[in-house]
Amino acid sequence: MEELFLSAKNYTDELYKQLSRVGKSLSSDKRLEILNLLSQGPKTVEKIAKDSGMSVANVSRHLQILNDSRLVKFTKKGTYAFYTLADPSVADFLFALWKIGETQLSEINRIKDDFLGGLGDFYTLTMDEVYEKMSNGNITLIDLRPKDEYEAAHIEGAVSIPMEDLDSYLQELPREKEVIAYCRGKFCAFSAIAAQKLKDQGFTAYRMAESILEWQKYLEQKN
Repeated sequence: MEELFLSAKNYTDELYKQLSRVGKSLSSDKRLEILNLLSQGPKTVEKIAKDSGMSVANVSRHLQILNDSRLVKFTKKGTYAFYTLADPSVADFLFALWKIGETQLSEINRIKDDFLGGLGDFYTLTMDEVYEKMSNGNITLIDLRPKDEYEAAHIEGAVSIPMEDLDSYLQELPREKEVIAYCRGKFCAFSAIAAQKLKDQGFTAYRMAESILEWQKYLEQKN
């Protein structure tokens, strides 16, 4: 019996040891940011460096750690390596981590409220409200992410207007339509900034806080 107990304990210890590999790889804010970027679509090391503001060397080091823990994978296309999340469950984990953070860490809500409160009085729509407005028509839905992320996946009917190009598109947007802006989800501030900018320009504009992946899951639940 004692031998079986020791065998069971070794079994448990080995499982926890393997799980700790994932935990250790997530102990960096920069690696969490990289995972969130990869949840938007495949990216090269150079593109991740540009989007995150990190050096190529730092991104490569973080990706190696994430690859060792099997959270990301890559494929070679010519001289470039394109990284993606290893499995959709990694994105699910990021959403769960955000919810835990919102619930358990008052600092997250304080940071969020301080930033959004400083922008103005724009309105953030729930996904139910976005769905209803899309069903009724007469809206313009804009995707503020970079072109490569829009091309990887986007909400049906959305127009690609990367955040850095928003000012040049203002004159082209129909003013008789309501505008809804979305970007990379709750970690992204662009949808809030765009909604306030559009409102200041006389548009009836709203923000959606959720990402394309959260929207896809929402549609799956509705169907």
